[in-house]
Amino acid sequence: MRKPNGKLKSESQRKRLRRKLATRKIVNGSADRPRVCVTKSSKNLFVQVVNDEESKTIFSVQTFGKNGVEAKANKDGAKLVGAKIAEGLKGKNIEKAVFDRSGYKYHGVIAALADSIRENGIQV
Repeated sequence: MRKPNGKLKSESQRKRLRRKLATRKIVNGSADRPRVCVTKSSKNLFVQVVNDEESKTIFSVQTFGKNGVEAKANKDGAKLVGAKIAEGLKGKNIEKAVFDRSGYKYHGVIAALADSIRENGIQV
């Protein structure tokens, strides 16, 4: 992963990018322990389960679309998305995963998502 060209104008975006790059140096997914990558916007929440060894997305869940959960990007929506992620991982016979918060602080929606995945039987 590389830094984007040019300067980021907002201080919060710069801090998030710095946290994201530092985390991605350490966190890697494999076939038996994939990476659960989170991206959020003001309206939606996107979660991908990725095998970094093959550079493949195993599956994804979001708060809209055909394989999505009809919810908002709040704590309640994060709980529903986390349950769907855990269900998908169990369907692929995966018991453990690595959580990649993508530079977001572990608070609020991100924490609710991780807790929901744990509550549904996946070790994160």
